[in-house]
Amino acid sequence: MQSPTLNFRVQISPTQLSMFLLKKWRVAAFGVYGYMNFTKNGFKEHSKNFKPEDMQARIEGKNCVVTGANAGIGYATAEGLASRGATVYMVCRSKEKGETALSAIRSKTGNENVHLELCDLSSITEIKSFANRFSLKNKPVHVLVNNAGVLENNRLITSEGFELNFAVNVLGTYTITESMVPLLEKAAPDARVITVSSGGMYTAHLTDDLEFNSGSFDGMEQYARNKRVQVALTEKWSEMYKEKGIGFYSMHPGWAETPGVAKSMPSFNERFAGNLRTSEEGADTVLWLALQPKEKLVSGSFYFDRAEAPKHLKFAATAASHARIDPIVDVLRSMANLR
Repeated sequence: MQSPTLNFRVQISPTQLSMFLLKKWRVAAFGVYGYMNFTKNGFKEHSKNFKPEDMQARIEGKNCVVTGANAGIGYATAEGLASRGATVYMVCRSKEKGETALSAIRSKTGNENVHLELCDLSSITEIKSFANRFSLKNKPVHVLVNNAGVLENNRLITSEGFELNFAVNVLGTYTITESMVPLLEKAAPDARVITVSSGGMYTAHLTDDLEFNSGSFDGMEQYARNKRVQVALTEKWSEMYKEKGIGFYSMHPGWAETPGVAKSMPSFNERFAGNLRTSEEGADTVLWLALQPKEKLVSGSFYFDRAEAPKHLKFAATAASHARIDPIVDVLRSMANLR
């Protein structure tokens, strides 16, 4: 008697197959590139080309706004700016954590011109409220650091109806930046916006599925998509405001050991224990971008370890996707109700 057999047939189109293979290639290429460059060892190697004098500038009298400043790279950035004499405004969601960080930075740097501003970057309403309060100070903003970010592995919806990762990383970044433009103009031609992106964006192309409504939700992939939007937004802003005296720069801090990474990617944090960068090393290029004469920098560019870096990996087929940024900006403007 012949044994019964069970046959399966899986149908997949050539387009689906090519997209599947392309996605696998991006992840593999990113892993190799990242291991060679983004770790503590990468920072140690790249730092051989750093110039100490680049970080010795004093910036008394300059107003710097840093989002997500109570921990990790945001905290290290705020402390670094304060230690160089800047007036720093730490934008934090938690009053308790923000006050603790504020006290520590004032104590360590001796700079009393460090202030706490409360704002939940996942809320358009709160961002607009903060921007309105801050505008009443009538002070120019010389440096805006868009550092606040989140990697939530589960699909969560904010009280305003947006997917959480998108709300903070994209819509929040867009809204606070656009709201600050009038104050940045007051600091022209020395004004600059520095957005902390991530090397994870190398694995993603720019998509108009901003809230991951198609397919099974993947928090890690959504984060990568968000970070790709930030890089494309930086390009767009540099074009939109090139006559306003504002420079726009995105950057990758490398793989750093921060509270956010430990919480969102525990297995990654454990696997690379001992070879992740410190928060200070992650913040190094943020500070470098804040301190350099603008003529040394290229607005719209992506930076890593004090140098311009590619925005796309070879054969990853992500470059052409940046053409989608115009309609994406229109969507963001509508969501934020900005005119």
